This record gives sequence, C-alpha cells and structure tokens, in this order.
Amino acid sequence: MFLPKGKRHLLALALAVDVSGPASTLAQPAWTSQTSNPIALGWMQGSPPPPDRIIRFADGTYRSFPQWRWSVCHFQQLMPTTPVSRGLGAPRPLERAARADIETVRFTPTGATEPMTFMEAFDRNFTDGIVILHEGRIVYERYAGCLSEQNRHAAMSVTKSLIGLLSELLIAEGTLDENRRVDSYVPELAASAFGDATVRQVLDMTTGLEFSEDYADPSADVWRHATAGNPLPKPADYSGPRNYYEYLVTVRRSGAHGAAFGYKTVNTDAMGWILSRVTGRPLGDLLAERIWSRIGADLEAYFTVDSIGTPFAGGGFNGGLRDLARIGQLFLDGGMVDGTAVVPEAALNSIRQGGSRSAFAKAGYSQLAGWSYRSMWWVTHNKNGAFMARGVYGQSLYVDPTAHAVIARFASHPEAGNAANDPTTLPLYQAIADRLLGSTR
Repeated sequence: MFLPKGKRHLLALALAVDVSGPASTLAQPAWTSQTSNPIALGWMQGSPPPPDRIIRFADGTYRSFPQWRWSVCHFQQLMPTTPVSRGLGAPRPLERAARADIETVRFTPTGATEPMTFMEAFDRNFTDGIVILHEGRIVYERYAGCLSEQNRHAAMSVTKSLIGLLSELLIAEGTLDENRRVDSYVPELAASAFGDATVRQVLDMTTGLEFSEDYADPSADVWRHATAGNPLPKPADYSGPRNYYEYLVTVRRSGAHGAAFGYKTVNTDAMGWILSRVTGRPLGDLLAERIWSRIGADLEAYFTVDSIGTPFAGGGFNGGLRDLARIGQLFLDGGMVDGTAVVPEAALNSIRQGGSRSAFAKAGYSQLAGWSYRSMWWVTHNKNGAFMARGVYGQSLYVDPTAHAVIARFASHPEAGNAANDPTTLPLYQAIADRLLGSTR
C-alpha cells in the first residue's frame, strides 16, 4: 500500500468518509445541510476555539465531514497559497433583475419518479452558494454554510476549466501550439508518459497514462499525487516526490495517446507547467494578467501551492462565486468585457464545439451519455448547446448559450464524486434554463 497502516487514516479523512477524531462526539447516522452547517457547529470560533472545534491541516481533519463544510472557505488558513490578483480597478457591477420564480422551479431527478423543488435540491446538494445570471444580470443569488458574497470558496476541478480557457487563449493568439509535443515545451517530461503526447491530447485528456483517479481507492494514484503536492499532509516517513513537478516526471505510459478520454488530474498540472514554461510567468500571475484582472472581479482569488510554491493547477483555485459566474458570462459575451476583448472568440468557439464523443464514451460515464470533453470543459451537446466546468463535492459552472444563462454553484457535499449530485444537479440546471428561455421568448 502507498501509506503505512498507521497513516492510512489520513486517506480515509481525505475521502470524507470518517467522522472520527475531534468531532467524534458529533457522529450521527446521516448529515443534512442544516445539521452540518459549519456556523451552527461552531468550527474554529473563539479565541482560541474549543479543542473539539479546532480544524487542522496536519492531522487531516480539514477533509473530514462535517469539518469539510468549514474548510472549503478557509484554505488560506490551512495551507500555503499564492494570490491571483483582481487588479487595481473597481469591480464591474453586475446588474440585478431578481426573479422570485426561480425557487418555484420543479424537476424530476434522474432515475426518480417524484419531482423535487429548487430549494430541496439546494439543500440536498449541500449548496454553499448559487448565482444565476440571465442575459448578464443576476436573477437569483443565495448563500449558505460558510459562504457569502464577501469570501471565497474552493473551486476544486473547476480550476481545470480555467486552465483550459487560459490555454485556448494562448493557442488563439499563437503563443502556444496545440499540435506540438509536450517535451518540446518541457524537456523534463521527455521520459514521462507526457513526453510524446501533444498539447491538444493533454488539454482533452486523451493521453495514455498509468494513473488511477478512483477517489474511493485509498491506494489510487490521485492520492499519491495529492501527497506530493499539498492537499494531503505527508507522513513522517514519506520519501516520495515533494512537489508537483517531481511527481509529473514519474507518470508512466498506459495505452495510446489520442485513443480515449480518461479523466486524470495530472494532465492539468502538466498543462500548468507548459503554460508557465511557454510564457515565462508563474501560473497564478498569468491567470491574473490575462483573465482575472480583466473581468471586473469583486475579489482577489488564490491558488493553493506545493512546498516550492507551484500552484495546484488541477484543483487549487479559490475565488468568489459572482466572479466564477463572470467567467461563464465571458462566453455569452463573445469574450468581451465593457467593449474590450479579454478572450478571443476563437478560443471560446474551440471549447464550445466540444471534443470527440466517441473518445469520451469509452470512459463509461453513464449519466453523461452523448457528452464530450474539450480543453478541460464538459460539453453536453444538448439542444441548447450547454457546457460546464465541474469539480468534486458539487462545484459547477453551467453555461447555456440558448437560454443566455449562467449558473455558478459552490457546494460541500459529503461525497466527492459528482455521481452523487448529478441526478439532481443536471436536470435542475436544465429546468432553470427552460424557465429562463421561456421568459426570453
């Protein structure tokens, strides 16, 4: 096994399936969004907090549930980070056109026979916040748990889509060649599985890598990768890679590049290395300079970083919910903000067209039949042409061009995999789009 027996509990905590440790007295059969509310439970409140309400990185309790519902808004207190500047200008106001009828939306979850309401889904998915834009205006905004309009939340793998958007921007302007081999940009990866893959194969995750992303398997490669970086504490006897770069060079080949889609976080970290190498800029600074400081963001964002300051490109971005919605609105506005081009429309079109559906089908996502993956965005190919960014524990950014709608959500679901919330999330988003599309017509 990857960790000695005495250390395996850290992985159990990371999987958010254990409520032992400081919170053991709070264990109960099933948590709800109300009973797990981090404010009501008093996590990290007081000067100092009571011993049984302290959450730490070092012992892994920050990834335990229900402590997790506090952690997702407080990673700067748990591990080292690097800022993503919003720039020095004033935030760009988002107009409001509040709609009370959003909460009356009803839908039937996938595989169910009984309908569910918007508010039932809000609670069922342990939603920390949701912002809905229609035609560029906020029509609905609601917060819960640790989140408010004034603080930031972990975006998890929605981070990947930001890296994909940044990559497409550089491709569109000619700075990055999607057809070049990875080792031509990063020679250090020549002997790894990434070396002879193309940039496009990395972006679309059609690389042939020996890497397991099975969150339910404590010995999976995804946890080795996390331990090399900073999402997991390192055991005292740890002797493996100690940063993301050191880990990436160890990834080995399995299968042919370009043959099938395989969701593997290390692709995005490799892409982050490529972007930094080709531009000569740290990834956080690059994202700030090219996108984040140009969208009129309310809040400075940040990346969690490893022991040498490398941003976690695969899932370490933290930002404000309204600002995430602004990223979605970029697509609907053709990459323009107040008459200034921020992202070339060619970059946006490349993402919207989607990737190979046949390659995607080989991954076996039964709830995402007919979808594809392009530049680290998930493309539905539904009648509205919707596409989205997705992250574990329920993070999502859903863009529906036909309905002129953006849905941004942060959450802290007890289960990591999106299979736990997709049956409610995906039909709810479609129902919201249908409601908004009706008013557009």
